[in-house]
Amino acid sequence: MGLAELHQLLTAVQDGLANGRAHTERAKSLLGDARRALVDAQAKADPWLPVQFAQADEGLDQLLTRLAAADDLVSGYQSRL
Repeated sequence: MGLAELHQLLTAVQDGLANGRAHTERAKSLLGDARRALVDAQAKADPWLPVQFAQADEGLDQLLTRLAAADDLVSGYQSRL
């Protein structure tokens, strides 16, 4: 495998990470929309939300952090080639 091919493969990985990040950010946005819809529908001072909302939000934050870290690693490796 040549250096040019390795650069091409790493670029493809970075594209995949960016795609994953975009999908995760969209999921986080949709989760926020769902949360607002539930709260607005209940229209009370202390609305009830399923515990899964907080868990999903935290999980998406963790996924975004891991995707960013993977992208940093790939970028660093690629820049050293």
